[in-house]
Amino acid sequence: MPFVNFMSREITCKLVYYGPGLCGKTTNLKFIYDRANPDARGKLISLATETERTLFFDFLPLDLGTVRGFKIRLQLYTVPGQVFYDASRKLILRGADGVVFVADSQQMREEANIESMENLVENLQEHGLKLEKMPFVIQYNKRDLPDIMPVEQLREALNPRKVPDHEAVAHQGGGVFETLKSVSKLVLAELSSGGLAPKKLAAPGPRPAGRRGARQVTSSPWSTAFRGSPWSCSRWPRLALPARRPPRRPPRRHAGPTRSRARPRSAPRRPPCASRSGPRGRPRRTYGSSSWRAACRCESSG
Repeated sequence: MPFVNFMSREITCKLVYYGPGLCGKTTNLKFIYDRANPDARGKLISLATETERTLFFDFLPLDLGTVRGFKIRLQLYTVPGQVFYDASRKLILRGADGVVFVADSQQMREEANIESMENLVENLQEHGLKLEKMPFVIQYNKRDLPDIMPVEQLREALNPRKVPDHEAVAHQGGGVFETLKSVSKLVLAELSSGGLAPKKLAAPGPRPAGRRGARQVTSSPWSTAFRGSPWSCSRWPRLALPARRPPRRPPRRHAGPTRSRARPRSAPRRPPCASRSGPRGRPRRTYGSSSWRAACRCESSG
């Protein structure tokens, strides 16, 4: 779905180039990048091996001017054509606004084209999308080679719904911009008609009235991306914040005189008993019953 940013007045649309391996998807993006205005293009990110096969994706932000005060920005992606990178294909197709299928016109690549088209339909269904209800354009590439299939045969195998299609020679630039214009027009027409529900980023409004200094919690893209997972904010336990402590008061001072707990020195000490033979006049504790009883009687009598 298109991403509408009201703060920067921008609409970002995502276009994905899909197709079998070595069909010319990366060649399309490289030609667009070389011929585009340097002020309107972004940075081209390409991850390729020694055999010129894209491993993950090419990302090309392209600025197309303004529509109704909003700046239109296209993000062009390509998927890896190899079958063992199917997980990367699904990831790149997520949130796609339009798809360009690049077919190889060679006779020996007919089965690879059909297999890639079926894989495209399956991966879109996993994201809850249908190819019939989204902007879709087909490009028949490598029309300059000798052993190629006629266009009627390609249309019968790959284009039964008769969507817009173009013949192309990507390394020479033939049909490259025509394909991009076709899918861009379909995306913008679908966006203006309301067929594509845009993802909006609203401008900041007035702060709601509430307790002074209270923190306002708003939804973020991370909360929607991880909704229903263990990382969702809704599953985190609510922490009870401790109450604010009152300010400490200074200790109260008594106006009157304080009482001393210590014994006054003038008080006479109790004279030790004559029968006490322990230290400091205390009775020595013995295990004999007669001596202990005598000491207790002496203490009680004194």
